[in-house]
Amino acid sequence: MALKEKAAYLKGLADGLDFDKTTAEGKLLAAILELLGEMTEAIEEIDENIDYLADYVEEVDKDLGELEEFCYEDDCDCCDCDNCDCDCDDCDCLACLDEEFEFDDEDEEEEENE
Repeated sequence: MALKEKAAYLKGLADGLDFDKTTAEGKLLAAILELLGEMTEAIEEIDENIDYLADYVEEVDKDLGELEEFCYEDDCDCCDCDNCDCDCDDCDCLACLDEEFEFDDEDEEEEENE
């Protein structure tokens, strides 16, 4: 039985008992049953929202995976390395340059200052 059905069953059971709603105990039981119904509706709404968000996150994750594949390919086109951190001499790819490689910008600045 679903949560909403259980709450409706309990309310029907209480109505079938024909309890006195004017006594303190009757007022308490009526208030509890009303609260139970409201909580059931709120929980069902939360469940629907969670289902929607789970589907949405799954779609975004799929799209992000496709975007990552497009942007961050593991294979370098200019050589046969797996992560483009190689030291191949024939490679013109900037990602494959040696870490000790220094650009000529410093030399040009020194020449301009002289």
